[in-house]
Amino acid sequence: MFFEDHPHRRLNQLTGEWVLVSPHRTKRPWQGQQEAPDRAALPAYDEHCYLCPGNGRAGGAVNPLYDDTFVFTNDFAALLPEPPEAGLAPQSDGLLVAEAETGTCRVICYSPRHDLTMARLGRDRAARVVDVWCDEFAHLGWREDIGYVQIFENRGAAMGCSNPHPHGQIWATRGVPMYPAVEDRRQAGHLRDKGKCLLCAYLETELARGERIVFENDSFAVLVPFWALWPFETMILPKGHLANILEMSPDQRRDLADAMVRLNVRYDNLFQTSFPYSMGIHQAPTDGGGYPHWHFHLHYYPPLLRSRSVRKFMVGYEMMAMPQRDLTAESAAARLRELSEVHYMDAPGTGEGA
Repeated sequence: MFFEDHPHRRLNQLTGEWVLVSPHRTKRPWQGQQEAPDRAALPAYDEHCYLCPGNGRAGGAVNPLYDDTFVFTNDFAALLPEPPEAGLAPQSDGLLVAEAETGTCRVICYSPRHDLTMARLGRDRAARVVDVWCDEFAHLGWREDIGYVQIFENRGAAMGCSNPHPHGQIWATRGVPMYPAVEDRRQAGHLRDKGKCLLCAYLETELARGERIVFENDSFAVLVPFWALWPFETMILPKGHLANILEMSPDQRRDLADAMVRLNVRYDNLFQTSFPYSMGIHQAPTDGGGYPHWHFHLHYYPPLLRSRSVRKFMVGYEMMAMPQRDLTAESAAARLRELSEVHYMDAPGTGEGA
């Protein structure tokens, strides 16, 4: 097969960017670094954790003794709700361009348990997280000063997360951020030119071919995108055309929780470690415009390449020219597809349990 034998580049239909694929560099059996499973156990409660129930936060607030999810405004938010009174002075030459950006930043604790991750949260608690995402999206999206709601999670120290307590974030801004804005233009252009939703058409192709599908349930497909940059990058795509998470039915919300838990278990099982990643939900803006072209989806960008201590770095050619990968999307999907959905920490004989 051409894709498995020859260097080539692939077009990311959502961004218009290219990635160089060099599969001939991996023509040998998998020889990734072998390491012992990471069985380090965190406590269910950590008195020093600023996200655990009842503990003080750096800003001086004290968390309630919550027993479910817990949401609060970030004590050191990257965005502020009000613009500066003076404003920004325009530059006469038009080269130094800046504008004020306003908004809010929210933190969502997935569970009072310090020692859980999405992989070990369980489908019921994961479904509760999805419900909270929907509540926050509705509340923030209705605000006149908010044009876009970005839900995301950074997991693991490798992705800059300094606190292992299971949590995610929401940054809501007046303007539409750069990456969702690019996806917005690409999806709108495809609907205009082809008369069909871009991701509906893409998912139809992927389901028919099957080679990049990791697994699916009634409402969602989990796949390694054809244009993936990161070694084990994935997307979660709704099978129906849904512009945002509020359009999900109760069953679809539960199916999204199911897909996230199952994917996270496979990720952890890949190198038998708590798998780091950045996850984000891309969906239609909330600025009151019409967005029939939008098909919401989740991106997972994990950095690990060969083991729990060997990661992929975007440096050199990747920073100066274009992203490059050796492992094809098809090979990555096959590796993820063959993994067990029983977490390695819960497998028989480990003596572990959540």
